Amino acid sequence: MIRYATENDFDTLVSLDHHISPTELKNAIESQKIIVADDGGLAGWLRYSLFWGNMPFMDMLYMLDGKRGQGIGGNLVEYWESEMKRMGYEVVLTSTLSSERAQFFYRKHGYVDCGSLILPGEPLEIILRKSL
Repeated sequence: MIRYATENDFDTLVSLDHHISPTELKNAIESQKIIVADDGGLAGWLRYSLFWGNMPFMDMLYMLDGKRGQGIGGNLVEYWESEMKRMGYEVVLTSTLSSERAQFFYRKHGYVDCGSLILPGEPLEIILRKSL
């Protein structure tokens, strides 16, 4: 089942998502910016924000070990995209490091390269976009 995260998911998410502070994680849950895959327990999640305050940006897509390769991540992305379209957005963004396999996942799901970011000591960050 794909659903928005609730306060009941907070403890699990805060123990797994170390890329966001607990305060911001709580805010993201309250503002419905986290979507979870629940198969009797947390299988994965998608967290997003608004780039420039007006463009949905997928900040995190994560599947737990043992849950990858089952189509759950694709289902999360499709659900998120349909929600963004329902809210009136026409374009969504995400990014991934050039050293990560995720770039191939996003391209398979219709995302195209639209830019990059170079940070000292880091691999190239690829920015991807998709028209809805």
